[in-house]
Amino acid sequence: MGAVQGLTEFLPVSSSGHLILARTVFGLGSDHGLAVDAVLQLATILAVTVYFWSDLWRLAGSSFGLVLRRPVGREDRTLLYAIVVGTVPAAVLGLLLESYMETVFRSVWLVLVTLVLGAGLMWLAERFARQDRPLTVRSGLGIGLFQCLALVPGMSRSGSTISGGLFLGLNRAAATRFSFLLAWPIITASGLKKLLDLSSEGVLHEFGPGLMLGFAVAFAVGLAAIHFLIRFLRSHTLMAFVWYRLALAAVLAVMLLAG
Repeated sequence: MGAVQGLTEFLPVSSSGHLILARTVFGLGSDHGLAVDAVLQLATILAVTVYFWSDLWRLAGSSFGLVLRRPVGREDRTLLYAIVVGTVPAAVLGLLLESYMETVFRSVWLVLVTLVLGAGLMWLAERFARQDRPLTVRSGLGIGLFQCLALVPGMSRSGSTISGGLFLGLNRAAATRFSFLLAWPIITASGLKKLLDLSSEGVLHEFGPGLMLGFAVAFAVGLAAIHFLIRFLRSHTLMAFVWYRLALAAVLAVMLLAG
């Protein structure tokens, strides 16, 4: 599960969708499934922290600078505000839909449908995006709205936000970088909340060794996935992932109909 989380959290193929599929394939129970998934997400957000340490450190400095009314570079100020406003929509909607995310949204049939819809979104982004505008606070909010799509398993957070960035005029490199930085607050908050839930329910003691191993694997694989995607999208489009999603959806459809 840690390997699946690390590989699919950042590639635009949907980590939540793949975790549901992996849990189904391996016959794992759904008890505390969303909470365990969130703990594994903490490992991948640690990978983001390590990979983008200089950016995050500079943004932290900019935050203190704004609080203390000290001069802050325009680019850093725009990036910081864009992340803040971009985080709000998914945070609010995530709290409102939490009960559905733990029940209704855990369906393999839903993952099949959203794999196709997400592929369509990425195809449209590659087909019609202009990729000629800089990041602004307004575009940060717009990408944050696209991030809300990732609350439904199968849509993919990175796929939705990168596509949103392309639709709003960012080039592929800028959209990918902002997608990773925008992931930091929402995934960190979600993972920490679920970690507290696991601790209060006594589940950490039961799953402790397995979670520790999964955490380590998710971190290592996630770090490699970030590096791969950034390098890959410098010279390639999202179409490889579009075809992968459609192929996986086709396999799922055959399996579900046959079963």
